[in-house]
Amino acid sequence: MIRLFVAISFPEEIRQSLATLCAGVPGARWAKPDQFHLTLRFIGEVDGRAAHAVADELSGITMPSFELKLFGVGTFGDKRKSHSLWAGVRPNPALNRLQEKVDNAVLRAGLAPDRRKFAPHVTLARLNNAPVDRLGAFLSHHALYEAPGFICERFVLYSSFLSSSGAIYTPERVYRLDGLNEDHDEDWMSAEADHWDALEAAAYGHGR
Repeated sequence: MIRLFVAISFPEEIRQSLATLCAGVPGARWAKPDQFHLTLRFIGEVDGRAAHAVADELSGITMPSFELKLFGVGTFGDKRKSHSLWAGVRPNPALNRLQEKVDNAVLRAGLAPDRRKFAPHVTLARLNNAPVDRLGAFLSHHALYEAPGFICERFVLYSSFLSSSGAIYTPERVYRLDGLNEDHDEDWMSAEADHWDALEAAAYGHGR
């Protein structure tokens, strides 16, 4: 089985901007700059056949590139016990359209629909009993946070491995919005592709 999700990655300038936010809250387990992403669809654990089906369906997505801007901060959870801290995204119809296309592609691959409403954000930290006053001060201080805008031209299929030191995200395939995914450096990572094929062969008794 392999754990997958689809997300937008960020250029270095945006990752460094987000990194400037990651301090000042006791009990926060801050994300590393290379972990920042905007999830379009969490898929979860699937076998090799489903993984290939998802990857193939995602390759059919095309739409114009668009500008994306991060703005503001917030938390998930209730006021007394928030469990995560995030940076927000300015409302963007093109982003919503991309998310719908990704979600439909996952459905066409035969996976179950995601019942959660799309709430675009970038996770900054997981919280463990963060002091309410310090968290409130952080939210107030960074309420008007805004990163430079950037052009979103692609999205990524990631695998996720949960290690003892935190999640490790690996880009498995990068999809350009114009559909011209011809750069072999952005295609399957061969080791993972072989691994998925092996899983499928073991599960279904044949190779691809």
